Amino acid sequence: MTDSSRRRSPRFSTGGGAAGSSRPSASGRRFSASSGAGAYAGRSGQPRVRPAAHSPRRPATASVRGSRARQAAGMQSLAAPRSRSQREAARRGGHSSKTPVIAGIAAAALVVVVGLAFVISRVLGGGAGQDTLPNQGEQVEVVIDDGSGANAVAAKLKDAGVIANTDDFITQARKQKADSQLKSGAYVFTVGQDIDSIISQLISGPNSTSGRLTVPEGLTVPQTARLVSEALSVSSDDFIAQAKASNYVADYPFLANAADDSLEGFLCPKTYDFSGRSDVTADAVIRAMLDQYNADVASLDFASGEALIADRYGITMSDYDVIKLASIVEREAVTDGQRPKVASVFFNRLKAGMALQSDATMMYVTGGEVTAEDLKTESPYNTYLNAGLTPTPICTPSVDSIKAVLSPDDTDYLYFYITQTDEWFSSTYDEHLQAIEENR
Repeated sequence: MTDSSRRRSPRFSTGGGAAGSSRPSASGRRFSASSGAGAYAGRSGQPRVRPAAHSPRRPATASVRGSRARQAAGMQSLAAPRSRSQREAARRGGHSSKTPVIAGIAAAALVVVVGLAFVISRVLGGGAGQDTLPNQGEQVEVVIDDGSGANAVAAKLKDAGVIANTDDFITQARKQKADSQLKSGAYVFTVGQDIDSIISQLISGPNSTSGRLTVPEGLTVPQTARLVSEALSVSSDDFIAQAKASNYVADYPFLANAADDSLEGFLCPKTYDFSGRSDVTADAVIRAMLDQYNADVASLDFASGEALIADRYGITMSDYDVIKLASIVEREAVTDGQRPKVASVFFNRLKAGMALQSDATMMYVTGGEVTAEDLKTESPYNTYLNAGLTPTPICTPSVDSIKAVLSPDDTDYLYFYITQTDEWFSSTYDEHLQAIEENR
């Protein structure tokens, strides 16, 4: 159990930024509706038709002698073509029939037409490969709308310059039976990556960190506001002003007993994705967190846990009291295994009429380290001077801390001394002092 001899640094403090609150930024460009696809650098040029090969004619003999020459001349005369066209064809080395020539011309024309069609299709993207896209290697962010099928996704990717050919994408998506598996959200693609990897990413889900908010356990409302401001460009002041229980109690009945009109303890730790949304406001973020809190605690049996606490310790706890104590456990315990034991210490002290004596509750006031003088300062959150629980939770607890309060270990411990690497739970004050002395 903590006392004035034990000082623990807060894992999160109201005076500093939340741990893990860095906001990665997407490299490259973000695609929007106003931007068009980049110009396509297609191939051009006419295919050449190679002429059919002809066998070379044998050269005529240089000299012919006597009757043999005359005989040859007579035979030449008999073999000479009789029509002009035949004579012209013979002189060219061709044939008198025009049909083969026409067929050759038709074949050549067909090759030219096919070649032109190929060039046109490449320019229009009908058969273009991913390696023909401009800006190879550039990262592009694309937001896929809810309910988009393969056709709509292909069109969005083509407009963003991520794919060269919508038909290839649609064909491959249907071949993989992925049409109904494509997820909406914000994605970052690399220009030139193959279609299979694009489809695989769309099945896996959004991979862009833009518009993504990660809220760890143990944050206060001001810390959460700062994190939201950094991740989503929502004003921290606007968030704090909006974070009032009275603004939401009509829609979220579990806020009915919230003290000081505070949402402390209810801004659920989770990763939230607001990618592609233009309506991200403080109200939208808070409602997402309250929805998540409602979903997370829906499976917890508060009634049974509160009955166990009443039976074992003779203490009546409300749901709100459970959250308050869970928030203290969250800030005192370091590991999951310690939570039920820490909860048992607090219940044993409440049963015995002892003050909780938690440094963490005064950290909520100071925003950092707690000194001996701080522990002498009057505050409803000073659990050294005041018995019982704090007026409100001191942070948002994890589900594990809530479970630990609803089902604490059955021990006789009244003290604990916890460091980042070790723990000591004691039943007497002397044992507690000894643990502290041995580990100075």
